Amino acid sequence: MAATRQELLGKALLAQYALLAYNLAEAALSIFFGAAAGSIALFSFGLDSLVESLSTIIVTLRLRKSGRVSEEEEERHEQQALKAVGWSFILLAAYVLLESARKLVAEEAPEASLPGIVIAASSIIFMTFFANYRHNLGHGINSKSLVADSRQTQLCVYMSYALLAGIGLNLLFGLWWADPLAGIAIALLAAWEGKKALEGKSCC
Repeated sequence: MAATRQELLGKALLAQYALLAYNLAEAALSIFFGAAAGSIALFSFGLDSLVESLSTIIVTLRLRKSGRVSEEEEERHEQQALKAVGWSFILLAAYVLLESARKLVAEEAPEASLPGIVIAASSIIFMTFFANYRHNLGHGINSKSLVADSRQTQLCVYMSYALLAGIGLNLLFGLWWADPLAGIAIALLAAWEGKKALEGKSCC
């Protein structure tokens, strides 16, 4: 028997809570190990996870209010919150871009980071699952914001690949410059997320 909308909504909320918990843990670990190793790629990845958590909270609150308030009121609150998230992404992108460029010019080599490899690989696995699962649920309950947020999660997967490449090349071959280059890639993706959020598209 096909699941009811209420059952799908319950699954969507559980997925949001799980994603939020994962993002916060990922942020804490990435910032800690990134700072310890002097890795701008890993550090910025953690900061990005924090900002993404804000977007997850926005969508979660909207899902919790589903059917309780008018669609117009939901939309108004979401657009206001998305602008705050958007500017957070833009500021993050600017900081990471400048810091990555500084490290490249100064030839400031980060230490090799095995924890960073584990974080990036785990993110690729879990974020791919979260993106696909929430995308399907979003269509099931006809939630544009959840579908859009699942696309943002897919963008996180691309960030994870950039992080894995940057840290991996430094760890395996001593190519220190791969780390700040990965930081630049993460900054550009964060700027893209910010642009979409400011356009009111839930960072998709």
